[in-house]
Amino acid sequence: MKLLFTCGGTAGHINPAVALARLFQEWNPGCQVLFVGADGGMETRLVPKEGYPIRTVTITNFHRSLSPAAMKHNLKTLLNMNRSRGQADAILDEFQPDLVVGTGGYASYPVVHAAARRGIPTAVHESNAVPGLTTKALSKTADLVMVGFEESRSHYEDPEKVVVTGTPVRGDFFQYTRKEARAQLGLTDERPLLLSFFGSLGADVMNGYMSELFRLEHQAGFPFRHIHGAGRNYEEMAKAAPKDPALDLRQYIYDMPLAMAAADLVICRSGASTISELSAIAKPSILVPSPNVTADHQTKNAKVLSAAGGAVLLPEGACSGEKLWEMASDLLNNREKREAMSRALREMAVPDAAEQIYTALTGLLNESSR
Repeated sequence: MKLLFTCGGTAGHINPAVALARLFQEWNPGCQVLFVGADGGMETRLVPKEGYPIRTVTITNFHRSLSPAAMKHNLKTLLNMNRSRGQADAILDEFQPDLVVGTGGYASYPVVHAAARRGIPTAVHESNAVPGLTTKALSKTADLVMVGFEESRSHYEDPEKVVVTGTPVRGDFFQYTRKEARAQLGLTDERPLLLSFFGSLGADVMNGYMSELFRLEHQAGFPFRHIHGAGRNYEEMAKAAPKDPALDLRQYIYDMPLAMAAADLVICRSGASTISELSAIAKPSILVPSPNVTADHQTKNAKVLSAAGGAVLLPEGACSGEKLWEMASDLLNNREKREAMSRALREMAVPDAAEQIYTALTGLLNESSR
């Protein structure tokens, strides 16, 4: 069996494809996997680290502005689309996949579209609550559309083609109980744990609010423990942060599954990977969507979790250190409220998402071989 995964742009598009590749190879010894991404995309760094080969196509996005610079960029994108078709065809000629799966990102479009044109079985998976432009366009030609949430089905023209599978998360997110994780982190008292992060690079605005939150925590005698991933603002934040063992300020959180398992509450953005992880392990959260993403998709993701009762949505424009202190204190002092949020997340989560997708894709392969 030969599988081709095409994805890119964000970890929310790349991680599900990697999880699926591992499952297919685990259950089908000898299965060959190839990834296709965009020139210069983060997938060209992340995928090889996971041990998989990757090819690239030349593809760029469209800018919605009518400024001269945007129009020039869009003309370049049109030229790249034509170039990427030829590149996609060459990759398909060489690899000869039995199945092509797109998990989002601009690179998915030329590859899935070219495969569908040839009659190769194709599927797309969308991790975000509302489909991006690429997935929406490919849903018209792909044989199967898989989504992370039931609420997503209504955004597609042919709901009958849509299967709710959930979004795969790494297996190590299910490795620890709260008690085991706290013990491994050396947390010896019963104070609740707050975990906060805003992406691998951090976020200047949110890190400013975090510094305010640290000060308020310190003034109150640190009634709860706090792990924060500061990203590029780490050195600046470390100089000003209170020196207290209850505050664990890090540049990066390398052991995220362990930290999430130990946490009682998470404050974070609402990208596709993060909301999938929070849902899978039923972790209550305060979600502060990034205002700097395409089509405001993080707000749409956060609304799905908050409407279900599993998270609290706080727009960045309404955020402050005091507001975060007020909200975090309320939730960390109310076990019943947190337990209700966890129950809501369990009801909407698909913990065996990778297996669900595997079943859907093998069904598609079997159907196409008849």
